[in-house]
Amino acid sequence: MSDFFDVIVIGSGPGGYVCAIRAAQLGLKVACVEKRPTLGGTCLNIGCIPSKALLQSSEEFEKAGHALKRHGVLVGDVKLDLVRMQARKTEVVNANTRGVEFLFRKNKVTWLKGAGRITAPGTVDVDGTVYTAKNIVIATGSESVPLPGVAVDEKRIVTSTGGLELQTVPGHLAVIGAGYIGLELGSVWHRLGAEVTIVEFLDRIVPGMDNEVATAFQRILQKQGLKFRLGMKVSEAAATADGVTLTLQPVKGGAAETIKADVVLVSIGRRPYTDGLGLEQVGVELDDRKQVKVDASYATTLAGVHAIGDAIAGPMLAHKAEDEGVAVAEILAGQAGHVNYGAIPGVVYTWPEVASVGQTEEELKAGGVAYTIGKFPFTANGRARAMGDTDGFVKILAEKSTDRLLGAHVLGPDAGTLIAELTTAIEFGASAEDVARICHAHPTLSEAVKEAALAADGRAIHI
Repeated sequence: MSDFFDVIVIGSGPGGYVCAIRAAQLGLKVACVEKRPTLGGTCLNIGCIPSKALLQSSEEFEKAGHALKRHGVLVGDVKLDLVRMQARKTEVVNANTRGVEFLFRKNKVTWLKGAGRITAPGTVDVDGTVYTAKNIVIATGSESVPLPGVAVDEKRIVTSTGGLELQTVPGHLAVIGAGYIGLELGSVWHRLGAEVTIVEFLDRIVPGMDNEVATAFQRILQKQGLKFRLGMKVSEAAATADGVTLTLQPVKGGAAETIKADVVLVSIGRRPYTDGLGLEQVGVELDDRKQVKVDASYATTLAGVHAIGDAIAGPMLAHKAEDEGVAVAEILAGQAGHVNYGAIPGVVYTWPEVASVGQTEEELKAGGVAYTIGKFPFTANGRARAMGDTDGFVKILAEKSTDRLLGAHVLGPDAGTLIAELTTAIEFGASAEDVARICHAHPTLSEAVKEAALAADGRAIHI
């Protein structure tokens, strides 16, 4: 194997492996550095994929125990086989990571096994072996943000990594942080039988989400049985052999209190994984959040070095990293890679799901933008009624003067799929009327999208 490459990508998560494959498709000689024994990074190994496997399995368990009765399906006593559920999760992970390995072979991408460190422009040291490249791409992803006073042991006090590996259902799970990860894993273990309390520093859940949607989302989760302690900070966590005692203090002041949990999940966010790469020593500048500084072409302050994904600014989403990986690969091949950051969807994979793209109503107000709103509830959608999933609504925000679609938010069944149509509309500069005039199959959940677009002009049909 030659030690020179056109591109060396450090990290094989969604951004890194997609970048490597796209660069190879464009005729470049590519290597990808990965220190894990499997490819796929956090997302495929200990993040997106295993969490969605458990979310799906726990949804099936919930349906069998409760929802199927409404459909006239009686299944008798439902029992949980957590060992099998965890084994299935592992099978799903293995299938995905092996799939990336197959794609590397197919596209002739070389896997450099070990930890990568940039030692000079165009030079990467992988566990003592030096490789050179015309271009280097940093795609090292992110890690959980620690919380002062809360020592993670991945047994009693866990991050998402340990939260995916629990071998028994906790009697009481305390979740610190009401973001995507906390709500998803809280939902998993609640469905399987745990009492779940979610503690959040802010006075609302899912920061950054449209406030109306977040408020309705919280009500639905509370109806399901999740408990929320908002406006509270955790000052201490004392772990013992039989549980954890959390000390909570009101953010706005007041007396401290304690809650006892069997397991505590710390999910207050993620931070770039940039330590150990030798970046500052070779002149790659970081910002105050340890994110790699890049220009519009993802170039860092060191010639020949680019960065993408969670390592740079922007939403920490796998699909954002993938699109940046493709853009960088095309730029390095002499093409014009580009990412439209106004059209990147975000999804919370609870049930119902929540999905959004573009701007929130609060952002439009803050920017002084005149807008119209179109909303349509799933209670008025025929397919949602047939499914028995009528919680939530579609909300569309359009510019008042032009009707151009500025933002879209879906709280409801299969929202993560429904948002794709609205993301496409925003990507192509469509108006709400454009979406409203598209013929949507009947009966489908997507008709709620059409009706919300009609509602932006005050002419929804079915409500």
